[in-house]
Amino acid sequence: MAYTGFYGFFHSMGIRKCNKRILGIRRLKAIVSWVLIFAIYFVPYALMVGELGSTFKHAGGGVSSWINETIGPRMAYYAGWTYWVVHMPYISQKPNSTVIAASWALFQDKRASDMNTTVMQLICLVIFLFAMYLSSKGMSVLKRLSTLAGSAMFIMSMLFIVMMMAAPALTDGSFLTIDWTPRTFIPTFDAGFFMGLSILVFAVGGCEKISPYVNKMENPAKDFSKGMVALALMVGVTAILGTIALGMMFDSNDIPADLMTNGAYYAFQKLGEYYHLGNFFVVVYALTNLIGQFSVMVLSVDAPLRMLLDSADSRFIPKKMFEKNEYGTYTNGHKLVLLIVCILIVVPAFGIKNVDVLVRWLVKVNSVCMPLRYLWVFVAYIALKGRGMPFRQNTAL
Repeated sequence: MAYTGFYGFFHSMGIRKCNKRILGIRRLKAIVSWVLIFAIYFVPYALMVGELGSTFKHAGGGVSSWINETIGPRMAYYAGWTYWVVHMPYISQKPNSTVIAASWALFQDKRASDMNTTVMQLICLVIFLFAMYLSSKGMSVLKRLSTLAGSAMFIMSMLFIVMMMAAPALTDGSFLTIDWTPRTFIPTFDAGFFMGLSILVFAVGGCEKISPYVNKMENPAKDFSKGMVALALMVGVTAILGTIALGMMFDSNDIPADLMTNGAYYAFQKLGEYYHLGNFFVVVYALTNLIGQFSVMVLSVDAPLRMLLDSADSRFIPKKMFEKNEYGTYTNGHKLVLLIVCILIVVPAFGIKNVDVLVRWLVKVNSVCMPLRYLWVFVAYIALKGRGMPFRQNTAL
């Protein structure tokens, strides 16, 4: 989320070339975008996930299990399949982010943008194969990786916000002055504004992904709901304060062309310049992001399969798909993921000849595909409230 989140900050600032350049004034139009997203989408969404997860705390398949309990097995299959299939391009994006993070950690520059895309995608293929191996080892590996990555990324996000907010008082750096009048925050509500919101939905979505593991908690009925509320508050505060911090650093009329590839690293590089620490923050963030992107890739192989198969009806899915290894992972399901994602990694190398273009293309594809899975959470919640109590229809619709 962190990589996409940083891009979301920049993207939603109303970044456009203007005829008249206004220097030294930040137009923080992103604030309205974030408020809209949190008010009409993320907060209600997180609360729905919390209620559904605690209501069906013994359902192992997450969203597909919720649909199965509230509507029926056929719709549960559709939900599980949707959730699983949209993750294929998402997983194919993660090796690229891992390579970019590794490049910044090693060289502290944007040389990943200058790589040959064929070489880039071959490296991505090797990284993905290693992630598949780790994912096949089951729950213990996933838990350790996701816990480490989540904690590290949260610390880095808060460190960036706190240090940037304190920089004007503690350093002699050059900062942009924020104009706090209404015109600074009110965006132009045109087609571009509303289309850009999909990037923010993509940036903050995904909290339902941990629902297959809700029954691993000591007290699922209470802890899962509390966790969703805490998550909504944490993401909201981080997004808005992060936007203000970036507004002090970057002029929206002079945004680099490789924003999606290197924008977050530029921000930490500038933070290091303010505090005369060189590229220290860049290296720390790059290493943190490297762990985060890789662990999300591993988790995204296993969790969507559990959504699809844990509570699936064998009438809709071949029995071979339910075979598990000694670690409890679906072996044939992993093989299918392996085949599809390998194709998605290799094919762009023959048609896209620039890494920055490739990264932009992947982000845009996922900002369209990934939100489709979130619709099923709303369907499950509406069905739950419509029934008035947990309900299961035992016959196929």
